[in-house]
Amino acid sequence: MEAVDVRGRFVWHELMTRDVAGAKKFYSKLIGWKPQPWPLDPSYTVCHSDVGPTSGIFGIPADFPAEMPAHWVGYIGTRYVDGTAAAAGRAGATVIKGPDDMKGAGRYAVLKDPQGAVFAILDPENARAETAGIPALGTFSWHELATTDSEAAVSFYSGLFGWDVMHRHDMGAYGIYIVFGSNGIQRGGIWNKPPEMPGPSNWLPYVHVPNADGSWKTAEASGARLLAGPMEVPGGSRITSFLDPTGAAFAIQSMPPTGEVLPVETSTPGRARPKSKTKPKTKAKAKVAAKSAAKPKSKPKLKSKAARKKVAKKPMKKAAKKKSRPLKKKAAKKVARKKSKSARRKK
Repeated sequence: MEAVDVRGRFVWHELMTRDVAGAKKFYSKLIGWKPQPWPLDPSYTVCHSDVGPTSGIFGIPADFPAEMPAHWVGYIGTRYVDGTAAAAGRAGATVIKGPDDMKGAGRYAVLKDPQGAVFAILDPENARAETAGIPALGTFSWHELATTDSEAAVSFYSGLFGWDVMHRHDMGAYGIYIVFGSNGIQRGGIWNKPPEMPGPSNWLPYVHVPNADGSWKTAEASGARLLAGPMEVPGGSRITSFLDPTGAAFAIQSMPPTGEVLPVETSTPGRARPKSKTKPKTKAKAKVAAKSAAKPKSKPKLKSKAARKKVAKKPMKKAAKKKSRPLKKKAAKKVARKKSKSARRKK
């Protein structure tokens, strides 16, 4: 059986928290996940959507620093964990844990990128093939990195996972939002976090829900604290980001019924970017406009050799006439002088 291509895909998500029971209750109500203990380790909870397992929840170990907040970690697929971890180290990342094997899950490692954002890599034992189109409800639909150097981050992750820059959106005062993807599929965005956004560089996961506005009301009633939204973003999606009751940053996204997966554009918490009233030119139109502006106007092409000769002769004749005019005047003056001299002699 041929191995499923996992490189560059977010293949697993994990919530580390000090309130596992509270997290299970919150996400079950918000998204409809069904939490179940993992048979190989009952202390680890696996959350299931209608299409299968989506994520895990487990307690922050007692020996971890007390100041460590609850947080989500995204696992990016690779078939060569050791090599990817080594390459990440050479590119300036820090290996926090592993590489190591986890029975029933696969080989993994946890790292911190050069700008300080934590992520993990995984060679999963039981990977599902990627489906085309809009992600299923209850599954992760977008991944957003707020960092201190977006261009350096793009270079780092592209080198490890082959990500492509698919779009660049100008957010004005908030800089450029870089949409990345692979195999023609948009996977998330990378942007420079503003000074007023606290904490280190970090990844924010989005889950697809039927109605981001309605889901936010559910989250708020359950103790979540708003970061940004609800708001509409370019492409028609509506998003909301918040801190869950255990303190972990999380986001939800509802998509327009167009059947298209369009880029999400972010904003600073509490500040939605206003929509532009003017429609931007498409890439094709912009290219044509740029070419026509740069290219000087050319003369119309002549249809035949005869036509070209005809046009070529006309200026030559005009030039000949212009040159001959002064010569004729000189000759006439000479004739006049000769006639006057001969007339004087006869007298």
